[in-house]
Amino acid sequence: QLQLVESGGGLVQPGGSLRLSCTASVNLDVYAIGWFRQAPGKEREGVSCISSRGGATNYPVSVKGRFTISRDNAKNTVYLQMNSLKPEDTAVYYCNVDVVVSTHIYTYWGQGTQVTVSS
Repeated sequence: QLQLVESGGGLVQPGGSLRLSCTASVNLDVYAIGWFRQAPGKEREGVSCISSRGGATNYPVSVKGRFTISRDNAKNTVYLQMNSLKPEDTAVYYCNVDVVVSTHIYTYWGQGTQVTVSS
């Protein structure tokens, strides 16, 4: 059973940094991994994704230049380094993977980790 576990969230002041981790229970080195976030009353939005070997990354304008995604396939872990945090970055952060088996796509989410940016 594939499980994703996020960690590293917490309370940080504006301008501060956090590093989130997403650890998988199985080897996911053939899959792209994404980070998403959901603030209260808002839809879940993507904040980053990384290709299977880490050679390609993508960010929306809202976090580009401040967030960096990376992965260590030997540890089955994907990281999200978040710098220059703003109050609007406050949300629950989730990691995600879509696993393709034959003609089916199975979507997995972690339980989420809360990030609160406040003075």
